[in-house]
Amino acid sequence: MINTHDPRLLTGVAGLDQILHGGLIPRRAYLVRGGPGSGKTTLGLHCLLAGDPSKSLLVTLGEAEDQLRDNAKRSGLSLDGVSVLDLSPGQADGTGGDTYNLLESWDVEGNTNHDRILGHVLEHRPQCVLIDSLSQMRYLSPDTFQFRKQVLSLLRTLTGEGATVIFTSEEIGDEDNQALPFLSDGVISLESTDYGRLCRITKFRGSGFEAGLHFYQLGKEGMTLFPRLMPNKFFRTNTHTQISSGLPELDALTHGGIERGTVTLLSGPTGVGKTTLGAQFLSQATADGERAVIYNFDENASTFFTRCRQIGLPVDEMVGKGQLLFEAVEPLLYHPDQFAMRVREEVEQAGATVVMIDSLSGYQQSMSGEKLQERVHALCRYLINMGVTVVLVNEIFTIAGSQARVTEYGLSYVADNIIMLRYIELDGELRKTIGVLKKRAGSFEKALREFDITPDGLQVGRPLQGMRGLLSGVPEMVQPNQRIDTP
Repeated sequence: MINTHDPRLLTGVAGLDQILHGGLIPRRAYLVRGGPGSGKTTLGLHCLLAGDPSKSLLVTLGEAEDQLRDNAKRSGLSLDGVSVLDLSPGQADGTGGDTYNLLESWDVEGNTNHDRILGHVLEHRPQCVLIDSLSQMRYLSPDTFQFRKQVLSLLRTLTGEGATVIFTSEEIGDEDNQALPFLSDGVISLESTDYGRLCRITKFRGSGFEAGLHFYQLGKEGMTLFPRLMPNKFFRTNTHTQISSGLPELDALTHGGIERGTVTLLSGPTGVGKTTLGAQFLSQATADGERAVIYNFDENASTFFTRCRQIGLPVDEMVGKGQLLFEAVEPLLYHPDQFAMRVREEVEQAGATVVMIDSLSGYQQSMSGEKLQERVHALCRYLINMGVTVVLVNEIFTIAGSQARVTEYGLSYVADNIIMLRYIELDGELRKTIGVLKKRAGSFEKALREFDITPDGLQVGRPLQGMRGLLSGVPEMVQPNQRIDTP
């Protein structure tokens, strides 16, 4: 299908047209290359079916037509209405019953295939032609020079007749691998790696494109591509008004709450209450008319809702009203590109204005060998540019110690606000404290307060005074007779 606003041919692959800046330029030749099982044929079939199937032609040099149609149907890409020119081994050449033999010379079979393709195109005038796979023709050529000559002649004639050509190629000799990209107007490389299937555009004459590796999947509906998130391409105006926590003592710590369109990092060791505190902020935000989303990499919905219900947080009610979405994410099943697209859908289509990611340690499990810092930076930049308030839950790996770490991942620079939750040991009992370390958009209280989770909700006490060494976890009384004020 041609985009009338920009003369481009849509590929039919969700996400691929985006990284191609609108699709393929018509009447040009494009190479799709990759190893066995990488999805080359599937991508080509999408291109054929994106337009009028009756004006598409599939030339098969490898699989027989019946097998190709059956495989396409199983992938959710029916070839009904698509004309197929079967030049696979063992098929009759249509001139007298002779069969195509890979052992015969290029001079006989190569020119015959070349002429049959051109003859079919001249007769039927297809708008889109898929040749799968052109690397098969290399085995009929005596050398690279003859191979390039035949391919160049074929591609120039087809595009000259008004067809857009997509041709696939497997990995062959080094010299031949260099020849096909040179002869094409664009190159789409598909790779199956230990970290998933990745797509890269390495050439696109006459157009810009999104560089880098982009994750894609093959499934029951063919190919789906998830473009790598480029935050600088998104922007919304935003007013940095404050979001209250709903707790007067906590708002006193932050001098009114956290600002909309900022990133807040909740930092603390395991079990200290980071998730619950984040849920408190989001619950209050939804009560004020915001739409919030919680992506939880660490626990399922049942556990989360039970914990919130026990302390009186009305998250069930907010979910029922459609103001809050809770999504338990299995990190081993999500690639970072895939997760970023999921977040984008919630922001751009569902109108989410507050997003919480719990936790960074869980999110790291989906990195597939990539750096967490780069991915979190891109995602947070995108959300900020879209005016979304972000809450990141970060677990530090030490309960107490002389060094008060904020994050193990070097991500404190991403945060506009940092709220610390810490344990202290007092009279042989573990107690919790809360304090603000950073607030870019305004002032904050410098004192630490005692923090607790009770059946009546979160409790934040008065500022702790008369003690030192609180961040070490083992405080000392400055005035021996003074005790910590409890809530």
